[in-house]
Amino acid sequence: MTEAGEAVGAAQAETSPPARRAVPVRGARWLYRRVGVYAGALSALIVLFVFLALTQPFFLTKANIYNVLAGNSDLMLISIALTFVVLSAGFDLSVGAMAVASGLVVYEAFTAGLPTGVAIFLALLLGAVVGGCVTGVLIGWFKLNFFVVTLGMASLIAGVVNVVTNGNTEVIDRSGFFYGIGNNSFLGMPIPIWISLAALVIAALVLNHTPFGRAVYAAGGNAEAARLAGINVPLLLVIVYAIAGFGAALAGVVDASRLSSAAPASSGSDLTLTAAAAVLLGGTSFFGGIGGVAGTLVGVLLISFLQNGLGLMGVSSFWQGIVTGAVLIAAVALDRLQTRSAS
Repeated sequence: MTEAGEAVGAAQAETSPPARRAVPVRGARWLYRRVGVYAGALSALIVLFVFLALTQPFFLTKANIYNVLAGNSDLMLISIALTFVVLSAGFDLSVGAMAVASGLVVYEAFTAGLPTGVAIFLALLLGAVVGGCVTGVLIGWFKLNFFVVTLGMASLIAGVVNVVTNGNTEVIDRSGFFYGIGNNSFLGMPIPIWISLAALVIAALVLNHTPFGRAVYAAGGNAEAARLAGINVPLLLVIVYAIAGFGAALAGVVDASRLSSAAPASSGSDLTLTAAAAVLLGGTSFFGGIGGVAGTLVGVLLISFLQNGLGLMGVSSFWQGIVTGAVLIAAVALDRLQTRSAS
């Protein structure tokens, strides 16, 4: 063999092994990009699920699983909507109050004699319009701080609800279609779970397979670079906050149907904080541009089954609030660590 042939053979021998390793390396990188941001929450969910299954006989029953998923459908819907906002490097503290307000809109519409379809439409329209045309415009076009705006909106909406109802829970005595939204089943599974699954699939498709979804990630990662790339960032934020308002209103409608009431006394603050914990636990960065609804699903399931497990073990509901607060703090701390690691 000539010296040239030997050199070519040596070069092939040196380059061939990396070529053979390229496929598994690319596969590992793809898997990390998909799961890495919420790997910790997913691991915790698996451990919690196995622990409860082994220690609580009632946990794995069909009735309990359906009860957990249907009972937390409002949390799932709000968390999915909130994911869009957090991905855009914002936050919305008013989603819980909006959920409460939408239930009240349904009650008032029924009291006025309006049909079910119109009542639901008005509630969803209120959420989208207030979220987009008020909150979104103030943040996107007038460049006001999202924390101040959404905190003010939460207080304003909760105040209006309490003034209208005088702080009393309003009973929605309506059977038929509206009652069925929160209490009937389809193909053996409660309808609130189907609604949550539909919202999850639509959100995943929008974020991962549409120009709008890519724009949300781009604006959250670097708003100025997104603007220079031709993205209308103010309009994008208006749409994102409209999605948050719509998702919160949908959660309120489902909740009002399931409970047959609108309960303004809660003001929705607990629901907002729990949704925030779920989104951050799911790996969506508080600084925007990183995460997605798959991680949000894991975060919601982790919190839901954790609260369910505490209830099955006879732990007081007050302690459940403490646990949720601790989880939120841990989620923010984890987000900070992941951001520093990525930097």
